[in-house]
Formats: sequence, C-alpha cells, structure tokens
Amino acid sequence: MSDTDSPTLSWRTLLLLLLPPLLWAGNFIAGRAISAAVPPVSLSLIRWCMAAVCLLPFALKPFLQDRRHYLAYRWHILGTAITGVATFNLLVYWGLHTTTATNGIILNSFIPFLVAMFGYLFYRHTLSAVQLLGMLVSLAGVLIVVSHGNLQILLTLAFAPGDLIIFLAMIFWALYTLWLKAIPAHINRTGLMLCQVLIALVFLVPLSVWESQTATIHLEDTHIRWILAYIGIFPSVIALLAYSKAVTLVGSVRASVFIHAMPIFGSLLSTLLLHEVFQGYQLIGMLTIFSGIWLANKKIT
Repeated sequence: MSDTDSPTLSWRTLLLLLLPPLLWAGNFIAGRAISAAVPPVSLSLIRWCMAAVCLLPFALKPFLQDRRHYLAYRWHILGTAITGVATFNLLVYWGLHTTTATNGIILNSFIPFLVAMFGYLFYRHTLSAVQLLGMLVSLAGVLIVVSHGNLQILLTLAFAPGDLIIFLAMIFWALYTLWLKAIPAHINRTGLMLCQVLIALVFLVPLSVWESQTATIHLEDTHIRWILAYIGIFPSVIALLAYSKAVTLVGSVRASVFIHAMPIFGSLLSTLLLHEVFQGYQLIGMLTIFSGIWLANKKIT
C-alpha cells in the first residue's frame, strides 16, 4: 500500500487527526505569550522535561519491552527525536522572536507540500490529482485566513530573519513525518515517544547551558508557570502521540494535510482567549480549508 491508498476516515480517526493542530495552535499562542520570559532553548528543555515526567508512569513498561526494536530502527528513531521533538520546536520558538505570527502561519502551511515532495523524491510515494487539488484548496483557505481576505496583504508581506528559521523548522517536521511512517506500527507509540524525548533532552541540555550564558529565565509569574504546564503536557505529549498514531493509520501525506487546520484553530483560540472578534473571512477560510482536507483524504477508487 502506498502512502495515498488509505481507506476512508472514521470519525474517531478524524478526531485523532484534528487534535494535534488544535493543541499545536495553542502552543504557538503560548510560546509567543512567554517568549520574553523564557528563551527558546530553555523553553524547549522545560517542555520536554515535563513531557518526560508525564510519560514515565505509563510509558516506562512499553519502553523497556520494545528496547530491542529501538536498536533495529535506531537511525529512524534518532532522526525523529532530533527533527520532530528537539529541533522543530526549538527553531519555531527561536523564529517567533524575529517574525510575525502571520508569516509563521504561512510557512507552517508548507508542511504538507514538503512531506509530499520529499516523499516523492526520496520514498517514491505517489500523489493523486485529487489529493494535490485538496492540498491546494486547503492552502488557499490558509491564505484567506492569514491575509484577512485581502490579497494586498499577501502582496506586501515583508519577510524577517525569523522566516528562514521557521521555514527550516518546517523542513525538519516534514522529515520527522516521513521517518515516523517508517517505524513499524507494532512498536508501542507511547514507549517510542519516551525514547524520542530522552534523546531530545540529551541534545538540548548542552544547548541550554550555552544559552544560559546570555539569557535569563523568569518564572516568578504564576501565569507563566501555567502556560509552561500547558506546553509540557498538551502539545507535547497528547498531540505528538495522536499525530504519531495518525501517521501510522493514514500515512504521512494525509496526516500532514490536517496541519492546515492550525490557522482556524488559532483564530478560534484568539477569539476565546483574547476576546478577538470572529470575522467573516475566517469563516470562509475555515470552510475552504476543511473542503481541501476532505478532498485530500477522499477515498481513491
């Protein structure tokens, strides 16, 4: 079976696919909210330390049981730990210091295309015309949302240094998605995630020591500590486990298309948490995005 031959989605699988972009949209809002108080490497280190603590009680047993399989797939596991767990979020947090949220969302929307392109170039994945059309439609919906329905905004976007950093992060996430698919489904995803997080922590600790020479962490505010708790549990543990399971069930291309839902969830969260008014262009963008997702995940006959 190729990466595009998965069957029609059940409602449970659909919810599984929508959960990660919802929680990751919250991660972008949370990361921006505490960017002045917690520098990027320290934020990543704290995030994955908390995730490891949350995972240990129910991940330690499958982690120990599957340790022989980890050796068999050591390069894929090492690759996914470095790209998707350690480097991706570190680059996103770093890039958000020097670019706008609008540009970050646009760059984030290139992930499905990068997954499809790398899959085609390196893994001989096929991509149907309907799936390509679906990705283009959902990308159009993303552009409607981030441009506020105004083409002129897109034409006058100025790209900051952080844009290159965030685009590099998207490349790492595309590689993570493809390498994750290569790890067999019989390897328990909870134990696998604990393994990936532990590898990521080994990678992040020396970087954090280096960062501490020039940056200071401020955790005095209770509000900041609650935000860190959210980042350490929901987008880190729950979303990553759901995404890993989704890639196993439906393939890397189909799972990555759902990342296009992030701008919609970001708009909804901004309305609920920041009391921003939900606009008509956001509704149009939402309908367009989910129409594209439906097309990209339509059963191929």
